[in-house]
Amino acid sequence: MAQIGLPAPEFKLPSTKNATSAKDLGFEIALSDYKGKWLVFFFYPLDFTFVCPTEITALSDRYDEFTDLGADVLGASTDSVHSHFAWLNTPLDKNGIAGVKYPLVADYKKEVARAYNVLDEASGVAQRGLFIIDPEGVLRYTVVTNDNVGRSVDETLRVLQALQTGGLCAADWKPGKKLLSVA
Repeated sequence: MAQIGLPAPEFKLPSTKNATSAKDLGFEIALSDYKGKWLVFFFYPLDFTFVCPTEITALSDRYDEFTDLGADVLGASTDSVHSHFAWLNTPLDKNGIAGVKYPLVADYKKEVARAYNVLDEASGVAQRGLFIIDPEGVLRYTVVTNDNVGRSVDETLRVLQALQTGGLCAADWKPGKKLLSVA
């Protein structure tokens, strides 16, 4: 089970990475592929829904800010990689997410959602969970929200930057502010 301060649960899942057609699908992505960089790994409930595309595209719109911080972004749901690919190839005005800059992985067997403790066992769908994993593979931050509440990209970036300081960050800390010191 995922626990703050411990190694994040490993995974290896089929993805949309580098796929230009349905025959290209399935390139597997593993947590170990991100060794040496920060990872923002998030689960969302389902493809072709309402709140999910707002989060996925908002993260994509600011993807360069994450990469500038030495981080990458990876999205996951319990949908199939084929559903992900179809959604990635559906225009925004048709409730799609065309143009997203990072891959999606398919946790079709629900093992990873279960390991990260975001699987709604009754429905078989992942809850809205976000995890920040450090370059050594240690889980440093987690947040799980109700399915009807989207996550904030500003807050995710702020937390990532706070974690990267390695220091004590007060409430509402922002880059450039002093860290707390313990006398």
